[in-house]
Amino acid sequence: MTTNQTAAPPISGSDSAGQLARRPPMGWNSWDCYGTTVTEAEVLANAEFMATHLLAAGWDTIVVDICWYDPDAHRHGYTDGTSIRLDDWGRQLPAANRFPSAAGAAGFGPLAAKVHALGLRFGLHIMRGIPRRAVELDLPILGTTWSARDVADVSSACPWNEDNYGLNHDHPGAQVYYDAQLAQFASWGVDFVKADDMLTPYHDREIAAYARAVSGSGRPMVLSLSPGDDLSVEHLSHLRASAQMWRVSGDLWDRWPDVLAQFARMAVWTPLQQPGAWADADMLPLGRIGIRAELGEDRESRLSPAEQQTLLTLWVMSRSPLMMGGDLPTSSPATIELLTRSAVLEILTESSDNRELARTALAGEGDGDDESDGELIVWGPTG
Repeated sequence: MTTNQTAAPPISGSDSAGQLARRPPMGWNSWDCYGTTVTEAEVLANAEFMATHLLAAGWDTIVVDICWYDPDAHRHGYTDGTSIRLDDWGRQLPAANRFPSAAGAAGFGPLAAKVHALGLRFGLHIMRGIPRRAVELDLPILGTTWSARDVADVSSACPWNEDNYGLNHDHPGAQVYYDAQLAQFASWGVDFVKADDMLTPYHDREIAAYARAVSGSGRPMVLSLSPGDDLSVEHLSHLRASAQMWRVSGDLWDRWPDVLAQFARMAVWTPLQQPGAWADADMLPLGRIGIRAELGEDRESRLSPAEQQTLLTLWVMSRSPLMMGGDLPTSSPATIELLTRSAVLEILTESSDNRELARTALAGEGDGDDESDGELIVWGPTG
């Protein structure tokens, strides 16, 4: 494990007292375009493009999504997790065939340093729990006499990914494992952690343990929780105490029904938004996506220009974090222009008391019936 942290720009919107994410984070995530397969070269290409073309408009975070530790990752799904790269204590290491600078014990330190040198922040995705491979090998927990089998909860597993088991938080070694994992992330210079399989169902003890590990890591890191299928505001106090952002839906793709469904969700969550605690409407499936992704083929977003503008308007009016899903260097100039409009940053960071003000069904026309022809939905500030 390397301990050479690199300095990063201030966490998005942090104040002088160090509160994280005083404004909704803005960045790029590799999932929509590269799925489980993104490479170091592709991450750096997006980081360099962001630094040149989007940083001045508030976009400042680069996030490597799921399976960065899997050398056999492929498009349209997951492997069985048996080939993932681990250190001697059961913690994930970047796959060196995809991230050459991570060879040996370097981890993501060299890549994070390059991202930081561009004036950006570096983030990664991680699954809840401990790798099944670590349990099979019964690897030790760093600094203890316990092993992976002692702390794993083999009855708790993600229904859509086979990489990990959950942790048994009745065992003290569970917290120690998370502490060691986050200490390693901190040593690499990580600024943003997207922790997955946390909210559906709501794993309150896992979330609390992860938040303690982040807090004790010695480095400021924004914690983002996913996915949020039908997440209830019942958990609001716990979410605010544990993380800086949390998803309120499953994965959103370039389909108008996906976007339309977010109007109702964000109507509930937007009045509850506050600095350092943001409900997240999910990534922006804009620009060139699907290059090697889970869903669909290489394409420009299937949303029409009007639908794309509507999506971005809802996200900024609801003050959702903005994570661009399209490959920045190969997305259209029109997409980049949309992302860098001054109103995007201004409304996202400066507006307040935004919410849905009206919702009216529109009567159908021209067919002699009274079926709905959609809805008129109006958003604005209340003050």
